[in-house]
Amino acid sequence: MADATYTPPAVWSAETVSGGRFANINRPTAGAREDKELPVGEQPFQLYSLATPNGVKATIMLEELIEAGHTGAEYDAWTVNIGDGEQFTSGFVGVNPNSKIPALLDRSNPDAPFRVFESGAILVHLAERFEMFLPADPAARAEVLSWVFWQVASGPFIGGGFGHFYAYAPEKYEYPINRYAMETKRIFDVADQRLGESRFLAGDEYTLADIANFPWLAPFTTGTIYNDANTFLSIDDYKNVARWVKEIAARPAVQRGRIVNKVWGDEDTQLKERHSAADFDGKRLD
Repeated sequence: MADATYTPPAVWSAETVSGGRFANINRPTAGAREDKELPVGEQPFQLYSLATPNGVKATIMLEELIEAGHTGAEYDAWTVNIGDGEQFTSGFVGVNPNSKIPALLDRSNPDAPFRVFESGAILVHLAERFEMFLPADPAARAEVLSWVFWQVASGPFIGGGFGHFYAYAPEKYEYPINRYAMETKRIFDVADQRLGESRFLAGDEYTLADIANFPWLAPFTTGTIYNDANTFLSIDDYKNVARWVKEIAARPAVQRGRIVNKVWGDEDTQLKERHSAADFDGKRLD
C-alpha cells in the first residue's frame, strides 16, 4: 500500500509506476508503438472503436442516421481493444494522434478521404454532413451544442475521475473518491433538473445532445458501470434522468448502436465488427 500522504518530487519521473487496471498501457508519451495498418472495408465510413461510452456515441449516431434513411451513412466498425494497446498502432495513430477511441475515416469521397477524431467532433461532423440532430436555427443549435460540449467537458470527471479512483485504482483513497463522487452527482443533478423542464436535454426534440450524453448517464441508472456505482451514488434519486434513459433506450438505433464493437457480456449481445445491417441478425437488442 502507498502512504496515505504523498509529497510530489520537484520533477516527476517517467519511471513512476501508476498501477491500476490500465498500468500496462499508460505512458507519458504519444505516438505509435507498433507498425500496423488498419483494416478498411467497403462502406463510406470506417469507424475504429470500442463500446465504451465514448465509442457508443459514434455508433448510436451512425445507426440513427441509417434508421432515418441515410444510406450514405453506412459504415464498417472495427474493434480497437484499448486494453491490449491496439490504439497505439501506426494505423490508428494516423487516424487519431491522441490514441483514443472512437476515430473515424470519412471515405464518402474515396479520392479524398479524411480523418475525424474525438467523439464530439465525430458527432458534429456527421450531424452537419447529413443535416440531422443539429438544428439550423442559431438559438436551437447553440442549445444543442452547449449540451454536447457540456458532456465532452464532464466526461473526464466521470470516467477518468470517479470511475478510475472508485473502480480501477489499485488503492482506495477517500479524498479523490469523495472529490469525483461529488462532481459526478452534481453532473447528474444538472441533467436531472434540466430534464425536469424538458423532454430531452436541448428541448422537445431528440438531438445530438441526447446522443452525446446518453451513453455516459444510462449505465449508471442500470448499474452496469463502475461496479456498484449506482448504489454508491444513489443514482435512483435522479428520476428525470431515469425517465429520459428509458425513452432513449427503447429506440431501435440506440439498441443497435450499444452493441457494436462490444466484446464483453453474453455472446448474443456482442457485435465485434459491423459491416451491414445483416450483422445484427440473431443478436439480442435490449
